[in-house]
Amino acid sequence: MSHKSRSILRPLVPLAALPLVAACAAYEEDTDFVSDAPAARVVGEPVSCLNHSRIRSTRVHDDRTIDFVLTGGDIYRNTLPRRCPRLGFEEAISYDVRGGQLCSPDIIYVLDRIGGGVQRGAGCGLGEFVPVELVEEDEG
Repeated sequence: MSHKSRSILRPLVPLAALPLVAACAAYEEDTDFVSDAPAARVVGEPVSCLNHSRIRSTRVHDDRTIDFVLTGGDIYRNTLPRRCPRLGFEEAISYDVRGGQLCSPDIIYVLDRIGGGVQRGAGCGLGEFVPVELVEEDEG
């Protein structure tokens, strides 16, 4: 009986490795990612967390780039480590806040519009928050 168990499990081991291979391929694909976000200049050191009470709005630019606009006008750009399905299409997110802060690698959720309603879609981890200033077009 145990001999049969082993023969059944052996072929499954290579199949278990397939998701890992697919995940690696997706990650390699992301290295070629070019953001649709407007040009910006980094104006400080990245931070791991933002105080939730200071977040005034978000601007989703594509499947990996979100600008968090804080009270006072400061902008922190977050580039997700991997593409988030439908994020750039839906351009709307939700997230849960614990301890009053939104941090890397907390999860944001794409808000999918379905049949006149909204529901949580894909969940994706955040990267670091980088303080930026948007660059005017004529500054090139």
